Amino acid sequence: MRQIVLDTETTGIDPSQGHRLIEIGCLEMVNRRLTGRSFHHYLNPEREVDPEAERVHGLSNAFLADKPLFASVADEFLAFVRGAELIIHNAPFDIGFLDHELKRLGGRGQMADITTVLDTLVMARSRHPGQKNNLDALVRRYEVAQRDRAYHGALLDAEILADVYLAMTGGQVGLSLGSSESGSETDDDGEMIRRLPASRQRLAVIPASAEERQRHEAKLQQLDKAAAGACLWRTLDPSPMLEKEN
Repeated sequence: MRQIVLDTETTGIDPSQGHRLIEIGCLEMVNRRLTGRSFHHYLNPEREVDPEAERVHGLSNAFLADKPLFASVADEFLAFVRGAELIIHNAPFDIGFLDHELKRLGGRGQMADITTVLDTLVMARSRHPGQKNNLDALVRRYEVAQRDRAYHGALLDAEILADVYLAMTGGQVGLSLGSSESGSETDDDGEMIRRLPASRQRLAVIPASAEERQRHEAKLQQLDKAAAGACLWRTLDPSPMLEKEN
């Protein structure tokens, strides 16, 4: 499955008031692994950045003055995300700005025409109702590696969101940016197989006590009665368990 973790920075909070994108950061993930492919551009918004917004992301008008317009990177961006599932935290905000930029170009449609979206904020609110669910709160809750976030940045926040998304949906599977370990094996799905060393300490085997065996036998008798004497457990070879006890 191909997914794109996406974040943006903007001149303000409302595209209907003329605010524009100034940064897009995307990371590609295939089968829950970052591939190392990314899309990242700072953009000239052709307008001033609100002071409140600059205090968040630190991107000044002077810094953005020589950056490309969205129109010049739109085709590259659309090709990068086409057909993938976008992973976004508070997706309506970012999608609203992206749709606004596409509308300005005319004839480019909307993001919904080429991608699907998974909103991690909606997911977090469902799992943690009544709690803070911004990205910083989720980093702390899921014990994700901390980064220096004196300022928000689209590519950095996409990287953090990738960590958070993997933690929220089953744990980290690998953020190695496509690297592989020397001598490692993979299964049929390309997932890395890590062999345990033969010299590792063996797990202790704790046999059942006499009381536990009696309770087990009583349970089997109940199953025998319910199954008219056809309890499958009785057909198992007990020798492996007896060997462990001895």
